[in-house]
Amino acid sequence: MTTRPTHRRTLQPAVGGTALLLALSACSSSAGASSAGEVKGTVTVFAAASLKESFTELGEEFEAAHPGTKVTFSFGGSDALAASITSGAPADVFAAASPKTMQIVTDAKSAAGEPATFVRNQLEIAVVPGNPEDVATLKDLTKSGLKVALCAKEVPCGAAAQKALDGAGLRLTPVSYEQDVKSALAKVQLKEVDASVVYKTDVQAAAGKVEGVEFPESAGAVNDYPIVLLKDAPNASAAEAFIALVRSGQGRKVLTEAGFLTP
Repeated sequence: MTTRPTHRRTLQPAVGGTALLLALSACSSSAGASSAGEVKGTVTVFAAASLKESFTELGEEFEAAHPGTKVTFSFGGSDALAASITSGAPADVFAAASPKTMQIVTDAKSAAGEPATFVRNQLEIAVVPGNPEDVATLKDLTKSGLKVALCAKEVPCGAAAQKALDGAGLRLTPVSYEQDVKSALAKVQLKEVDASVVYKTDVQAAAGKVEGVEFPESAGAVNDYPIVLLKDAPNASAAEAFIALVRSGQGRKVLTEAGFLTP
């Protein structure tokens, strides 16, 4: 499947105090910018849909640390983003939800270096608030009459869900395959389906709008998230500084608070 990544720009007020500005400036220096003054202009980041909330927050912090910079995001299914990059879409940074989708970019020699895993993510079942269908296990998703949405199999969340189902010896035919994890989650939020297999981070981000059901099979289908500077990055210095922020202690704090796991 092919999707158009959506372009979003942080609009919320930037946050961060003096200590944060100093810390992030240090990050940019270690990433290859010899001074904070060299970090300027627009950074274009292509990132997996599940990173939307945490990367938006980090984008705000980056802009606060480097006045005059802008971080522009394209969030979507990692496979579609990778396809856009290899087709020549201008971008500085790629953060994927699996090594397999990152490999599309590295195999095409579109990466400037070796991708680095910065977080991991685990699956969870999202259900309608109150869990009216009493979904308690992965097997419950196969109950007759239960409407389930999954991510498409080529999308990292879909591949992980299929791995968990295969590991449990279960067969499931969803009512729809969605092109990224946020679309799968939205199906539950809109009560168009009874349940969906998404990431724990997405359930946490939608607190109050869905409920989460953990299942043990998810431990065997955890996704690593790699990030890389792209070869033809229009703003390589600022891109390196943004990657440094993501991988810094402050970046890890934002990501783990969002529900991501450390590598």
